[in-house]
Amino acid sequence: MPWPFSRSAQKQIARIEITGAIASGTRKRVLKALKTVEERGFPALLLRIDSPGGTVGDSQEIYEALKRLRQKVKVVASFGNISASGGVYIGVGADHIMANPGTITGSIGVILRGNNLQRLLDKIGISFKVIKSGPYKDILAFDRELTDAETTILQELIDTSYHQFVQTVAEGRKLDEETVRSFADGRVFTGQQALALGLVDRLGTEEDARRWLAELVDLDPEKVKTCPIEQKKSPLMRLLPGQETQEERWMGPWRSQLDWLEFEIATSGLPLWLYRP
Repeated sequence: MPWPFSRSAQKQIARIEITGAIASGTRKRVLKALKTVEERGFPALLLRIDSPGGTVGDSQEIYEALKRLRQKVKVVASFGNISASGGVYIGVGADHIMANPGTITGSIGVILRGNNLQRLLDKIGISFKVIKSGPYKDILAFDRELTDAETTILQELIDTSYHQFVQTVAEGRKLDEETVRSFADGRVFTGQQALALGLVDRLGTEEDARRWLAELVDLDPEKVKTCPIEQKKSPLMRLLPGQETQEERWMGPWRSQLDWLEFEIATSGLPLWLYRP
């Protein structure tokens, strides 16, 4: 059921946070949150991004939804510790971008990785019999090397995705495509360097971004409230705020490493807009 239009929301700033690697779970959560911002009638959205990027398609869908929302809502993106690759792609969908001077950003480009275990499999005596409908059906198979023809095919795929990235950054930041290509070679920048390149508009903290956004929509920065747009908790979790299962408590210290491993496995063989240090 859609949220009712709220007069109180008209005097507040909505806030959505994008953290960690961008994948399907991020896309679903953020698209739902963006819809809530529109339905409740917020005049402004503060988009906090702290992400190294992620999958191409998920980043593109969030970007397009952000562009549509901008027809009704003023959006300022605030870059945190890192907003690189797909994080940049999403960020340029905002009206304005603010980064910390030391934010790690940039890494504009595409990477595709596959696992080649052929030598290991040969050593332990394991081989696979493959029946396929065409010569490229098992491209990036983990039990053999890529052929020259397959490398060419994948490079063309990467080049097309890269061109889409460059076009979007050029459009979003009002820069010439050749200008973007001059620094879109995968390198990372600080927020201060990004400002000089035209990737961001101002340097400052999230609080600075919030105050700037309030001024853009004629709200008092001293009085306006920020409303986090989060997923609703289940009825049980609302009754037991902050409660964790024994498994969640045990997994806590390892959660980020396991999430990253899950992301690596799920995206093997996919083109990624991702900063990989």
